[in-house]
Amino acid sequence: MANGLRKRLTSYGDAGFSLFLRKAFIKAMGFSDDALDRPIIGITDTFSDFNPCHGNVPDLIAAIRRGVMLAGGLPMAFPTISIHESFAHPTSMFLRNLMALDTEEMIRAQPMDAVVLVGGCDKTLPAQLMGAASADVPAIVVPTGPMLVGHHRGEVLGACTDCRRLWARHRAGEIDATEIEAVSGRLAPTKGTCMVMGTASTVACMVEALGMCLPGGGTCPATHAERLRLAEASGTAAVRLAAEGLRPRDILTPAALRNAFTVLQAIGGSTNAVIHFTAIAGRLGILVDLDAFDALGRAAPVLVDLKPSGAHYMEHFHWAGGVPRLLRELAPFLDTSCRTVAGGTIADVIAAAEDVPGQNVIRGRDAPIMTGGGLAVLRGNLAPQGALLKRSAATPALLRHEGRAVVFESVEDMIARGDDPALQITPDDVIVMRNAGPKGAPGMPEAGYVPIPRKLAQAGVKDMVRISDARMSGTAFGTVVLHVTPEAATGGPLALVQGGDRIRLDADARRLDLLVDEADLARRRAAWSPPPPPPGAERGYLRLYLDQVLQADEGCDFAFCRPPA
Repeated sequence: MANGLRKRLTSYGDAGFSLFLRKAFIKAMGFSDDALDRPIIGITDTFSDFNPCHGNVPDLIAAIRRGVMLAGGLPMAFPTISIHESFAHPTSMFLRNLMALDTEEMIRAQPMDAVVLVGGCDKTLPAQLMGAASADVPAIVVPTGPMLVGHHRGEVLGACTDCRRLWARHRAGEIDATEIEAVSGRLAPTKGTCMVMGTASTVACMVEALGMCLPGGGTCPATHAERLRLAEASGTAAVRLAAEGLRPRDILTPAALRNAFTVLQAIGGSTNAVIHFTAIAGRLGILVDLDAFDALGRAAPVLVDLKPSGAHYMEHFHWAGGVPRLLRELAPFLDTSCRTVAGGTIADVIAAAEDVPGQNVIRGRDAPIMTGGGLAVLRGNLAPQGALLKRSAATPALLRHEGRAVVFESVEDMIARGDDPALQITPDDVIVMRNAGPKGAPGMPEAGYVPIPRKLAQAGVKDMVRISDARMSGTAFGTVVLHVTPEAATGGPLALVQGGDRIRLDADARRLDLLVDEADLARRRAAWSPPPPPPGAERGYLRLYLDQVLQADEGCDFAFCRPPA
């Protein structure tokens, strides 16, 4: 089988000429014949001036190059799309599949014996793993790592759980404009991803639990020398993976995905991760059963005491032993025979886990943060294909609640009317926002964390039941029901809710129900018509997206990217 420069030759009708021409051009960069005969290790370059979470990527790539060369390989870095949450319009989720396509096709198009995937911000690692799973070239992940904590008036701060908490206080009039501006300069003090258990940290921890990065890779701070040493070791490991031919399909097995989903429940992680790892599994023809995922949470307790479900931050989790130490606590719930890119199994990772005396970030199974599921899958006549609730970050008193629906037709409608003093709403009502799903928004924005209406916030209301077909940042908190499927824009039951209807949430029973009789719902359904397509929907990527995007329960991937049934 061809390797190195002989892989994936450009088609000129003459393979010998194709290789001759390729070598001629690459020699223009000063490479010797000896270098060009080595295994080629691709390194994805996701750095961008628009992506502060990836600010350390140039240093990571330098360390990966060093590791590749120490192991006798030839490193070749190449760029792909770089997506940042705060700099992507309309949403980063809208662009995730585009990045996955970019990553897959660049791996396929260029000669490499293995690839190192360097990413961090929420959608980048999922996109890279989706692309790598489809390309199925030996691969290893190097997460960029979380940033360090900030401080304000003696209080530890973290992007972005504390930014939401303090912004809510600003909206309520408790913090003035001068102070909130000072806070904005202290929430994100270093390079790296959010330092709470948001989506980026959740995904990185799950990647480590999958066995797709080296131990410690999911939690080590972005700015520490240990992160560079992990990058160097990953470059060395990539050369070994190329020689062994160990591919993503060998590691991303159903058992490994169950392990990762178990860790998701135990860390009280982001609801977004369910969509992302469902998409990764779908690339391999593996179907994710949401009810089976819910059962994992009922069995495995929440053990990691991190914001937004707890009190600490990622650097504290790392120094408490990180994912390996957590895996040791979760061992009864895991398949420890799963392979890893480190060269052994999850059992080997557990055996090498560090014991840190006195740490209180990773709880024992006998003293959990909570039981019954960090994330709950809800069903009922309002979400026949499922919805998600982050129980570990919700208000316990609201987990069983019945209230009157106050309906917003879209994100724009919520922005226009949410703070209107004339809005008829009480703390016991249920806020419903629709047409914010994959097709409806489009791009399924992180708008499900609907702000408490200003007049209620100023009266001291901190949480309400909120329901939508949107997503929510993993850094957010509250009693927020998300990913209601099917979404309203496709005619899902959420489209039929009217203001004043009664809605019942019962998280323990895993139910979400609209208390309207079926005959009335049938009349509403007959009168419903879909919303008009957004501007620009007739061409380009938006047309492709709207034509092909799947619903949340299938990972919001493109239908044509999944293998035939």
